[in-house]
Amino acid sequence: VQLQASGGGLVPAGGSLRLSCAASGRTFSRYTVAWFRQAPGMDRDFVAAIFRNGGRSYYADSVKGRFTISRDNARNTVYLQMNSLRPEDTAVYYCATDPSVILSNLAAQTAYADWGQGTQVTVSS
Repeated sequence: VQLQASGGGLVPAGGSLRLSCAASGRTFSRYTVAWFRQAPGMDRDFVAAIFRNGGRSYYADSVKGRFTISRDNARNTVYLQMNSLRPEDTAVYYCATDPSVILSNLAAQTAYADWGQGTQVTVSS
């Protein structure tokens, strides 16, 4: 599966952005999709994931209540709606996907075989 992430930009603190992750392939609905982010000099961290076929979604504690992950399988696209953005949300955001992700490994980078190229999100204070 090939992924294309988009929607990043520069926003003031408290603002909102919606990221999109567009996928190729006709079996996208069978894939779990996640967002990770990486700030300069930091590790790549899990942000959110949504299981295949519109299943349950999960979030890192740092974004719960502010970010919402959703998917439109007809459009082969997963979205990350980010509200109440903070300067510490500044990072490159990556989407990733794999058909074999399970609950116990959904936050692990190694669980995902396919990655998009990343989109920069910058939140000014």
